[in-house]
Order: sequence, then C-alpha cells, then structure tokens
Amino acid sequence: MNLPTDLLRTFVTITDLGSFTRAGDKLGRSQPAISLQIKRLEDMLKTRLYERSSRDLVLSHSGRQLTDYARKMLAINDEAVVKLLQQDVEGSVHLGIPNEFAASRLFPEVLSRFSQSYSQVQLQVTCDLSVNLLNRLKRNSFDLVLALHDSSDSGYYKESWFEEIVWVCGPDSNASQREPIPLIVAPEGCIYRQRMIEALDTIGKPWHIVYTSQNYGGIRAGVMAGLGVTALARNTVSEGMIILGSAERMRRLQQVELGLHYDAENASIASRRLAEFISMHYGGK
Repeated sequence: MNLPTDLLRTFVTITDLGSFTRAGDKLGRSQPAISLQIKRLEDMLKTRLYERSSRDLVLSHSGRQLTDYARKMLAINDEAVVKLLQQDVEGSVHLGIPNEFAASRLFPEVLSRFSQSYSQVQLQVTCDLSVNLLNRLKRNSFDLVLALHDSSDSGYYKESWFEEIVWVCGPDSNASQREPIPLIVAPEGCIYRQRMIEALDTIGKPWHIVYTSQNYGGIRAGVMAGLGVTALARNTVSEGMIILGSAERMRRLQQVELGLHYDAENASIASRRLAEFISMHYGGK
C-alpha cells in the first residue's frame, strides 16, 4: 500500500490549523473535498484519525501516530522537490522575523537548511517587533516578512498558521503568585503584551510592568532572573524557562496568527522559494 502525499498533506494541514474549513482555505479545496480526503485516508488505514465524540478537533491515538510519520514523509518529498527546483535560483532576499523566533532553535535551522539548498541566494535577516516589521514591509524595506498579527490585512499576506501562546517564568520563581503580577514585556504594539494584559484584565487580576525590553535577550534575562512573568509562542520558549498553566491559576492565552507577508505577484524567484521553504519546513510545527 502507498499512502498518497496529497492525503497526508491534507491531514497534516488540518492538524496544524485545527479546522477542516481553514485547511480547505489554505489548500484551495472545499470542506466536503477535505472531508472526503480524510475518509479515504481512514479507509486505507482502517482506523479513525479523529475522536468523533469530541466537540473539538482531537486526534485519535492512530491520528497522533500518523502525524509523526506524515511529517517525515512530506519533508522528504518536499526536500526532493526543492532540490530539483533549486537549479539556477540566485539573487538576494531581505527577510524580517520577530526577535524571539530568531533566538529559537527551530527557525535558525530552517534558514541554515535554506542557505545550504540555495547556495546562490544571499540571505539578509533583520529582527524586530512584528508591528515594526510589517510597517517597514509597507515601505518596501523587506522582500519577505514573517510576523505575528491579529488580522490578515497587515500588509501583503500569503499564508499563515497558528501559534500557541503560553505564560512563562524563570526557574524557582514565584512571580505568578505575587500581587499585583509583575510583567516582563516588549514595548507597545507587541501582541504578547496585548494578550497578557487582556487576559489579566478579563479576570480582574491586578498587574504591573516591571521590565520592558525590545529584544528577546532582554526579555529572557528578566524572566530568568525571576523579575516577573511573560508570554511567548510555545515554539520559542527557551531552555530553563518554566511554562505556567492552570495549576498557577494563569488564564489561558488566545492563540496568535503567524503569517508570511510578501508581494506574491512581484516577488523574485528567490523570495518565493524562501517563502515556500519556510512554509514547508516550519509552518505549523
């Protein structure tokens, strides 16, 4: 038996986006078509991939097992495609990414692999707050921007996925038990800052800002020193940070959308290849 990659890609996309409808929008298919593909995959494997009794979209035990295999199979497929398409691609790409993603483990690996695959492309990377990156994109300062946003109308927009936002503190820190809660934040305009304040205000929990830094290094230093709590995308939480949850009575934070923003119609081949590479190797992980 051969598992078709189009069915596996649909399955992984649904899992990443948490919705048949959003997956259909991203893949350019109707919801009935998406549902039919999943049924075909379940029939082939003779198992259920989702818990039908749950109101939310929850993977079954078989679904969780398939997810890992599907990602590996699609990665091999996509790397082969990239390898064959990389010939004669050259030029330069100026990429803007949020500070915390530049400092994470996963995303620099993606950029390193891109540079190895497209050795003729000169890559320039600038890190900043998402709001600043998007404003500079509108002034044509970047070819491509990866940015957190609340809506898809923030400059050029191609595709996105959702990032889970979590509360974090330093090891052995009691910051979450203090009152008012001490917050470590980036300047105004930061989505994490907005999410934290909205969550605490909703439940009437007092807070105050004790530390502000525009860069991830400063945020991390304040957290690790035990000065307060902050919020980050789960994928960017660094070693040593402690994720807080219901046990510490911290209200769950709303997900944030992470999008690739660029002028798809006028983008260079190198810029489009980088966008495709990011989507293939990072999107939804």
